[in-house]
Amino acid sequence: MFEPEGRFFLRIDWTLLLLVGSIIGLGLMNLHSASANVNTPMFTQQVYWIFLGGSAFFITATIDYRVYNRIAYFIYIMGILALALVLIIGKVTHGSRRWLNIGPIGIQPSELMKIAVILAMAHHIDASPPKTEEGRTMAELMPPAFLVFIPFLLILIQPDLGTGLIILLVFFSIMFLLKLRIRSLLTLISSAAILMPLIWTFVLQGYQKKRILVFLDPSSDPTGEGWHIRQSIFAIGSGKFFGKGYMRGTQSQFHFLPAQWSDFPFSVWSEEWGFLGSLVILGLYLVLIMWAIRLATITRDRFASVICIGVGAMFFWHTIINLGMIMGLLPIVGVTLPLFSHGGSSMLTFMIGAGLLMSVSARRQY
Repeated sequence: MFEPEGRFFLRIDWTLLLLVGSIIGLGLMNLHSASANVNTPMFTQQVYWIFLGGSAFFITATIDYRVYNRIAYFIYIMGILALALVLIIGKVTHGSRRWLNIGPIGIQPSELMKIAVILAMAHHIDASPPKTEEGRTMAELMPPAFLVFIPFLLILIQPDLGTGLIILLVFFSIMFLLKLRIRSLLTLISSAAILMPLIWTFVLQGYQKKRILVFLDPSSDPTGEGWHIRQSIFAIGSGKFFGKGYMRGTQSQFHFLPAQWSDFPFSVWSEEWGFLGSLVILGLYLVLIMWAIRLATITRDRFASVICIGVGAMFFWHTIINLGMIMGLLPIVGVTLPLFSHGGSSMLTFMIGAGLLMSVSARRQY
C-alpha cells in the first residue's frame, strides 16, 4: 500500500513538486501583502493549512494510486454522506450552509467532493471501457453522469454555485477527452441548458442572481457588486508592465478590493507585480496543467489516466473561472485560485489532487 521511503524518494517527480511549491510560496507572499493591514490571523491560518495540506500531499503520493481504484466508491459514499450532513448540522455563513466543524477545524466537504468525484469516475471508466471505437453512447454516459448529479444537487442546495459548476466542468472535460460521441456530448449539453431556468427559479439565492445580473450590467449596482468588479479591473490595469512593487498596491493596501485574499488575490498580485509578474503565475499554472495532461497520455493505466485528466481539469477550470471573475468576464461565483488563494479546504483539496498526480508519476512505468 505505502511505498518504502527510499524507493519513493528516488521516483519523486521534482518538476511537479517545484511547480506546486512555487505557486504556494508566491501565494503566501501575496497573502502577506494582502492581509498586512488586517488585524486577523489570516496569514498564520494559511501557513497551518499549507502544513496540513503538505502532509496530505505526501500521504496521498506515497500510497500506490491503484489502491484508490479499490476504495474509490467508498471515498465517494463518504463524501456524499458528508454533504448530506452539512445540510443537517452544517455551519451557516453568509446565508450558505457549507461547513462542518470538526473540533477547532472547519471543513468544506463540497471542496473535497471534487476529488471523490474524480476517483469515482476514474473507477467506473476503468471498469467500463467504451463498447465501440466511436466512443461512449448516451446509455454508457448515464452511470458517470449519475455519479456527478448527486453531489451537484447536494452542493446547489447549500447553495454553492461555484463548486457545483466546477464539478460539472470536470465531468465534461473527462468525457470529452476520453472520446465521447459528439452526438452524446451535444445531448448532454442540451439537457444541462434545459435545466438552467429551473436552477435559476428554484435553486439560486437572491445574492447569486444579483451577481449574474451585475455581470451582465455592472452599472445596475455601482456601489455593490459592480464596484467590486471595477476595483479589481483598476487594480490589474494600474499594475502596468512592472507593477507598483511589493506591498505598494493602492487598491489592495487601502482595501478597495473585496475578498482580496480569497476571491481576488490575483488582482493584488497584478497590481504589485504588473503584467510581467502575472505572466509568471500564469506560466506556472499552464505548465502544471500541461504536466497533468502529459501524465495522462504516457500512463498505460486507464484509471491513472482519468485521475490525471480530472485533476488537470480541476486546476484548469478553477484558474479560468477565477481569472474571468476578477476581470469582469464571468460572474463572481466564489471560485478560488488553486494553491494561491486563502482557504483551508481549497488548499487541502488541491494538495490531495497534486498528491494523486505524484502517485501516478512515481509509478507510471508499472
